[in-house]
Amino acid sequence: MVRPTELLAEIEGFALTTKATLFADSAAAGGSSEQLSVGGVQVPRITNELWTARQRQGHSLHELSYRACFKAELPRFFLERLSAPGDVVFDPFMGRGTTLLEAALSGRVPHGNDANPLARTLIEARLDPPALDDIAERVTALVRDCRDPGPESEQPELDVFYEERTLGELRALRRWFLDRDAAGELDRVDRWLRMVCTNRLTGHSSGFFSTRTMPPNQAVGVDAQRRINLRLGLVPPRRDIAAIVIKKSRVLLRDVDAAVLATLNRVAERARILIGDAASLPTIKDGSVQCTVTSPPFLNVVNYAKDNWLRCWFNGVDAAAIGRGITMSSSLANWCTFLEGVFAELYRVTRPGGWVVFEVGEVRRGELCLEEPVLPVAAAAGFEPVGVVVHAQQFTKTANCWGVANNTKGTNTNRLVLLRRPNHATTR
Repeated sequence: MVRPTELLAEIEGFALTTKATLFADSAAAGGSSEQLSVGGVQVPRITNELWTARQRQGHSLHELSYRACFKAELPRFFLERLSAPGDVVFDPFMGRGTTLLEAALSGRVPHGNDANPLARTLIEARLDPPALDDIAERVTALVRDCRDPGPESEQPELDVFYEERTLGELRALRRWFLDRDAAGELDRVDRWLRMVCTNRLTGHSSGFFSTRTMPPNQAVGVDAQRRINLRLGLVPPRRDIAAIVIKKSRVLLRDVDAAVLATLNRVAERARILIGDAASLPTIKDGSVQCTVTSPPFLNVVNYAKDNWLRCWFNGVDAAAIGRGITMSSSLANWCTFLEGVFAELYRVTRPGGWVVFEVGEVRRGELCLEEPVLPVAAAAGFEPVGVVVHAQQFTKTANCWGVANNTKGTNTNRLVLLRRPNHATTR
């Protein structure tokens, strides 16, 4: 593992063209550096392009849509340099589980936490993938044999998204998963099917269960979908749920072979997935984590509960309760207060000499670079601020779909605060 000064030197001089097998599309040839001074903390801030803008360059198990998540190349870049196989890697805001999955695929032990129970649904199955034949057999039987329980009193108006028989099959699958989960009888195939169904609920093509709607990163509301249907003359079509699930499973399992399964199995026993408060992680031992790669909620940029309301319904999760549990303040002071507790807990669980890579962004049309308020908070918790890395590149069509033009609006760059727990005791 590299020293802090060596890491910064490599990042500043990094050129994607030197990694031709992975980053062949880039012409980047080194970065730029400036000195950042904020709140009594001075660190270098390096701007460079460290991974490709191309889509789907990671392992196929990562190909699961989720809004406001970073690419697999981000944790991979740092895990290769700041950890070794067998080390514990942590993400206290795991979302779809990118850090956990990348850690497991590289032989690290994944630990993750999130306030949203959907996070467990999205990552748990991909850490223990079943065979495609088992998936196909189970989903075909469930769609054929499970009976529609009918709409529940609290069910939203889902007929704007789904054809009647398709909706009935979704309700039957939902009831199957909820009942099996409540009885403690979910197996690896059930978990996989629930994960894929959750991912395929709505989208913009025939590869989803719904009629045409927005991309799957975000579920629009019932009224918004009704307007879309009227404007475009849409009538929800009949969907073949089993075929869609099998097709998506085949995509996700494309890169899974015996070697991948063996690697995942080696770390499975020590893996840990938690649902709770990132500032209170009592089941994670002091000094047990070598490297954390994470990204917290950015003020009120993304409304996680609103974006996931339909996924919450399918999984029997209270979206309103999730919203209350996720820090979504527009106040920078409140956000920093929230991070004080997070960094105190990260300091406790990080081993001496261990690292935290804390990904933030610039918000409010680029007027607020979030690394600047983060640095003093992290330093006050005892961490040694090593530097800030700004990963800048061109946006993809998905970002532009949400009105995020290059470097003008939204979260426009990966801004990575690099922190290290000193080897010696630090007075806080």
